[in-house]
Amino acid sequence: MAFMIDLRGKAALVTGGSRGIGREIAIELAAAGAAVAVNYRRSRREAESVVREITAAGGRAIPIKADVSSPADATALLRSARSAFGRLDILVNNAGIWEEASIERMTPRDLERTLAVNLKGVVYCCRAAVPALRASRTGRIINISSTAALLGEPLHSHYAASKGGLEALTKSLAVELGRWRITSNSVAPGWTVTDMTVRELRTAKGKKLLREIPLRKVATPPEVAAAVVFLASDLSSHITGVMIPVDGGYRIRR
Repeated sequence: MAFMIDLRGKAALVTGGSRGIGREIAIELAAAGAAVAVNYRRSRREAESVVREITAAGGRAIPIKADVSSPADATALLRSARSAFGRLDILVNNAGIWEEASIERMTPRDLERTLAVNLKGVVYCCRAAVPALRASRTGRIINISSTAALLGEPLHSHYAASKGGLEALTKSLAVELGRWRITSNSVAPGWTVTDMTVRELRTAKGKKLLREIPLRKVATPPEVAAAVVFLASDLSSHITGVMIPVDGGYRIRR
């Protein structure tokens, strides 16, 4: 039995879609046929580059500036995305920050900044998206989590806590929104090559990490995006409330 992912006629919003994993997710959703709203906070040039790449390949995309940690911005973002395409079927909550802070040195500002983007921002976007996703009848919420939610992460306990909360949110929404055929799932990358991690991966610690991954490599953004496209498609229509780790088996060795 052969399957092909076809998202033609669907509209998606990718938060934090201008760089790294978010950029690849936006490009791959568009390649599968979806119209894509590319959210950014500061990286306007990068967001416009993503849009140009999508449109050059024959797809539809628009950039939308918004800070998802602001309830007003999140509401306006969802309204703009739905207005641009006349519908919204897929919400990918990818925007996030990863900042180092030991528990002894962590300030209230460090904690609040991480929770505001990584967890509260997802709540705000989901809340604003529900009417459109309900109207879709095939609504998809896909949260970009982290294996830190499973394993913990030293010097990044606030980040791990935000992703642990995101997993609880994902499951809760799966139960709450299932009556409207809205699925809620997460993709949890392990170490992935992005501009945020490339420096650390080149260190002795990074090289040691490679030896601990059963597949002996870190993930790439396209590998993470592939899991997102699957969850956005009809192939996952009866899957909800689950986490898909994209970590090369790292969590098993840990």
